[in-house]
Amino acid sequence: MDDYWKEVENITRSGGGAGRGEGGGEREVQEEEQQKIPEEGEQEEAWLTEAGLARLFDDSLAADQDQEEDSAVFLSTLTRSQAAAVERRVTSLQQTWLRRRNRQHVPDVRDIFRPPEKVRDAHTHRHKLMKLHCALFLQAQCLLSINVTDASLCFFSLQNFKLLRDKTGQTRIGDLSPLDMKKVLKENGCGVWCVCVCVVCVESGLFGVPLATLLDQDQRRAPGTKVPFILQRFISHIEEEGLDTEGLLRIPGAATRVKSLCQELESSFYDGMFPWQQLKQHDAASLLKLFIRELPHPLLTVEYLNAFIAVNKLPTKKQQLQALNLLVLLLPTANRDTLKALVEFFQRVIDHQAKNKMTLNNVSVVMAPNIFMFKGFRSKVTEQQEFSMATSTANIVRLLIQYQNLLWTIPKFIMTQVRQQNMESHRKLNKERAVRKLLKKITTDKPSDKAGSEESSQGFIRVQAPQFSKVSMAVQLTEELQAADILTRFLSQESLVAVKREELCLYEIGGNIEERCLDGETYMKDLFQLNPAAEWVIKAVQR
Repeated sequence: MDDYWKEVENITRSGGGAGRGEGGGEREVQEEEQQKIPEEGEQEEAWLTEAGLARLFDDSLAADQDQEEDSAVFLSTLTRSQAAAVERRVTSLQQTWLRRRNRQHVPDVRDIFRPPEKVRDAHTHRHKLMKLHCALFLQAQCLLSINVTDASLCFFSLQNFKLLRDKTGQTRIGDLSPLDMKKVLKENGCGVWCVCVCVVCVESGLFGVPLATLLDQDQRRAPGTKVPFILQRFISHIEEEGLDTEGLLRIPGAATRVKSLCQELESSFYDGMFPWQQLKQHDAASLLKLFIRELPHPLLTVEYLNAFIAVNKLPTKKQQLQALNLLVLLLPTANRDTLKALVEFFQRVIDHQAKNKMTLNNVSVVMAPNIFMFKGFRSKVTEQQEFSMATSTANIVRLLIQYQNLLWTIPKFIMTQVRQQNMESHRKLNKERAVRKLLKKITTDKPSDKAGSEESSQGFIRVQAPQFSKVSMAVQLTEELQAADILTRFLSQESLVAVKREELCLYEIGGNIEERCLDGETYMKDLFQLNPAAEWVIKAVQR
């Protein structure tokens, strides 16, 4: 772990993190002064609001019948233990309000987490109202608890820590439509199990700027941007100069030069005037690490940073990977996409280890303090805690890099619940949009629908590619037919299509899913049996 402590020393020397007992500069003092301890009941209220369950405690929302029914759709697939978690929050919040009205003394913390009393019949309906993203958070919390022996926690199967192939296809983060992703998890996660901290954030510039602000200003220049331009440019520059440089990421650039480069980037990056050709490899790597450390909130977020560290307490690697998979899903989209860009870059550095001497272990040890030691971190922990965290955090970074292809997928049990919710939505809500779509098909395309129904019953599906061809393609379903085979056939028939194979995807649209880009190894007959009402459309990959 020598490299870890050398990196910590470099961070401290460069002014990127205060030593123990030091003030850490004027900005850190400001941050410390503005820490806000939440009032009693604030966390419960925020948790329920984030979960979309505000109507459980806010009677003014109860009159909205559409929203009431919309929430109810998410409730049918969840377990008693998950319902009990929401019940505890509501009960705790109600008790808090009652104590406030009666002006009683501040209760013991055990009152907040006391097992809920039996719910009255009049409240039973409300306590059933839960959303799937709450289930996801609760499963992750459960997995990170001490007793992790329940067989029901086997969310996905691992053999040598690889996903077993599912015939209906692997679903990566990004394959689902935004609507279905909201069912997997709300954009900013669900549980609010942390102390709220108000930090003074820079609202313009490059360093010390929130990810959301950076992406907002970058998306105005290039809509659809998922990773900040500055981080993309650091990575591309390092790769253009070559990944064979010995000690890449480990050997720091000169502190004074890096500071000067940082100021120059702030003033000239967006103008295109920064002299990239003069930027040395080690300086570029130092700037990349500085960018991560200077984020006003940790890349792994204040909410989940401790949960990531706690993964090491799980007894088996399988359980550690399961927990990390869920925690990656819980991250806000901007943080998740940025983290993915980083671990992909780290892997490319490791691929050149024969020349740059940066193995998986080396990169993990060097990057761990940059990812986990946010501003003011060292002043908040003891020396013993810091020492114990060194190995733990390096192991988490190691797992994120080594198993990134597994961790950025959506477990099958979640996909099953998303499909169940969509089916429940179609059955119970019969939304106006679905009715209009159905009526349109009946009035304008009735003969085609009938033909499609007959084809399906005879073991055929009809594949459309409206971006490239007006003619649909009938495909016979066989036991071995995969999504990749359909794309290959389409390209062989449409010779005028000037699109590369890797830029196309076969999409599953409608039925019990909104939209999903299919893995090439998806067995179409198995998927058709799972979702017979779906349409099959070839189009350019939407990422």
